[in-house]
Amino acid sequence: MFRNFFSVAWDTIRVFLLFMGCTLLFYYGILWVSQEYQSYHRYDEPKGRAVKVVQMHEPIEKNGFIDRLMFFYHFGE
Repeated sequence: MFRNFFSVAWDTIRVFLLFMGCTLLFYYGILWVSQEYQSYHRYDEPKGRAVKVVQMHEPIEKNGFIDRLMFFYHFGE
């Protein structure tokens, strides 16, 4: 009876240690990736021959609410 109890306890401890090891590995992996991309400057001006790809829309017309509502229904935004 005690042998069965210790066997179950040892298996439980092994599973717990495996879970904690994987959790710590995942946590420090996420910290490493976060630290790598923290110094990445996403909003710097592009270098070289960059082309602007975004064009501003025209002002909203007087029936802009209906157009916006139809846009919402069509695209789901």
